[in-house]
Amino acid sequence: MQHHKTDILVIGAGSGGLSVAAGASQMGAKVILLEGHKMGGDCLNFGCVPSKALIASGKAAFGQAHSAAFGVADVNPQIDYAAAKDHVRDVIAQIEPMDSQERFEALGVMVIREYGSFITPTEVQAGDHVITARRIVIATGSSPLVPPIPGLDTVHYQTNETIFDLRERPEHLLIIGGGPVGMEMAQAHVRLGSKVTVVEGQKALGKDDPEAASVVLEALRSEGVDIHENAVVAQVRGREGAVEIVTENGDIHRGSHLLIAAGRKANIERLNLAAAGIDRTRTGIKTDDSLRTSNRRVYAIGDVVGGLQFTHVAGYHAGIIIRSALFGLPARAKTAHIPWATFTDPELAQVGLTETQARDRHGDRVEVARFDYHHNDRALAERKTKGFIKVMVVKGRPVGATIVGHQAGELINTWSLALANNLKMGQIAAMVSPYPTIGELNKRVAGAYFSPRLFENQTVKRVVRFVQRWIP
Repeated sequence: MQHHKTDILVIGAGSGGLSVAAGASQMGAKVILLEGHKMGGDCLNFGCVPSKALIASGKAAFGQAHSAAFGVADVNPQIDYAAAKDHVRDVIAQIEPMDSQERFEALGVMVIREYGSFITPTEVQAGDHVITARRIVIATGSSPLVPPIPGLDTVHYQTNETIFDLRERPEHLLIIGGGPVGMEMAQAHVRLGSKVTVVEGQKALGKDDPEAASVVLEALRSEGVDIHENAVVAQVRGREGAVEIVTENGDIHRGSHLLIAAGRKANIERLNLAAAGIDRTRTGIKTDDSLRTSNRRVYAIGDVVGGLQFTHVAGYHAGIIIRSALFGLPARAKTAHIPWATFTDPELAQVGLTETQARDRHGDRVEVARFDYHHNDRALAERKTKGFIKVMVVKGRPVGATIVGHQAGELINTWSLALANNLKMGQIAAMVSPYPTIGELNKRVAGAYFSPRLFENQTVKRVVRFVQRWIP
């Protein structure tokens, strides 16, 4: 058995763990990094990167079939599903070196390719290594939640960890789960030539603003995605190439392939948390606002905490750890400014409070400023006019923003900045946007907030008349 002592031990080489390891090592700390599976974690290998690459393939196919409005004849795209997967693999390969073991060893990090398990509150065993650390960061992420559906153990199914290795295009893809992963994969596959049926036990995209979600769902249905909401799955049956989903109301949905996209679960099984005195919650590891666990020497970040499970949250958490564990400075994680986006077409993005949440919390003090895409000249030029942006405002400051439409994931950045820095709507309105851009929507919605105050205010009109009459 090999024994090591270190300043920082990071368990998990996903987005958050890599950020902590790189930052801590470059700032002079001694760092050991454990990873029992793939460097780069879920995002690089099974999540954000491959899904967006496959979405890009679907977008290219859709563009060929829907170009007549631009004066270019529609064509029937010749889709090679295996080649689309080659594109996915190539994108991953281009990013892999940044997350590689070799790069982190060059930064001075000791990388051990084993899973870690606590044996005492300050010691972790990984294979034949025992590591004692002053500070330990758990960054083990999450994995697909496979619900206990009767019959599921008898049929072959895909998750996000396997579907990007699938080389044969599904003739008819059945998806259990109507959240972001399910909807992104549904649209990508229908555009690549598959039939797609989505079965969701509640509301599809149910965590998002209903008005905005309905725009996305209408678009997907218009492309041929068959979406069934409030359809609780009672049973799965069949054989490879012929799968059936039976719902509680007796409906039967038949397809060739099955994808489970029913949520995520924190990766804590291998950690032996009890040995370290670390408390759990229903969804992950319990932490305080500084991301410390019940063991004061141990932090937990990213998906394993069980809150907002996004790559960018893990990266944000890493910054909190660097400040707290390396410099001993107070640092607390907040969620009000954390955005998220679903990369369907149109995209759907949110930061802060939805309209319903804002009205529940702030009542009549909430004002909702809104601007529609069809009033944006660049959106008109590109025929991307479906969608809107609305901003929830309290006492002149935004408390949330909902965007559905072209490049919503890009537009939401401005509102994350505004919430992170407690900006006022006037500061957004003061921004000058190049014309014509989609980004001008952010300025225009701020203008929509001020328009009633300027154009419907009688005092303003009296002042203007006075100036025009009496001021030379």
